[in-house]
Amino acid sequence: MNSTHDSKIIIALDFKDEASALALVEQLEPSLCRLKVGKELFVRCGPLLVKKLINKGFDVFLDLKFHDIPNTVAAACQAAADMGVWMVNVHACGGRKMMQAANEAIQQSSHKPLLIAVTVLTSLSRQDIAEIGLDIEPAEQVLRLARLARDSGMDGVVCSPQEVKLLKQEIAQDFTLVTPGVRPAGAAIGDQQRIMTPAQALSAGSDYLVIGRPITAAPDPLYAVNNIIKECENI
Repeated sequence: MNSTHDSKIIIALDFKDEASALALVEQLEPSLCRLKVGKELFVRCGPLLVKKLINKGFDVFLDLKFHDIPNTVAAACQAAADMGVWMVNVHACGGRKMMQAANEAIQQSSHKPLLIAVTVLTSLSRQDIAEIGLDIEPAEQVLRLARLARDSGMDGVVCSPQEVKLLKQEIAQDFTLVTPGVRPAGAAIGDQQRIMTPAQALSAGSDYLVIGRPITAAPDPLYAVNNIIKECENI
């Protein structure tokens, strides 16, 4: 999908209600950032909020991480495409058939959002993934799932900034990498485990940076966005 601008910043709208989300959005500019709508906000507010954000000129990343049988995920991706979102994602752990079905649904849509696969959540450490039966380094699992995602027709993957350089080298330079776990210097880490600053992530090769609380909780969110842009200008 072609966008009207090329901002690298995706702001995570992790709010409990529409009024709070829109109050933040009114302080932002579509030319400087994109928006991410995740599970809580979508479950509470639904497609109408997404359409409001799109009508305000923002590119919207619908971050629902679909993971189900192929037909169900394909139908969900079709619904997301019909909504007009810029990007939608699935879980790579759903496997080849599920991702292929999702891709086919997008390709048959009149509006074609970017289709991204989630690899390993940035909140997970090696100990965490060992507890679910994967006694390997997170980066190894990320690479394995990224290769499967590429072969299944995905436009790119969600990964931590720490895996970006590896994926650009091992997969392809034009494989889109979306990175949460991005924190400006001095910001609180929160529940993220594998993090970098915006400048570090872009320097490594990240295509889009997902940033939440350092912007949404800032006294002046637009000022925070511009500071991050300034930090990254020389990359």
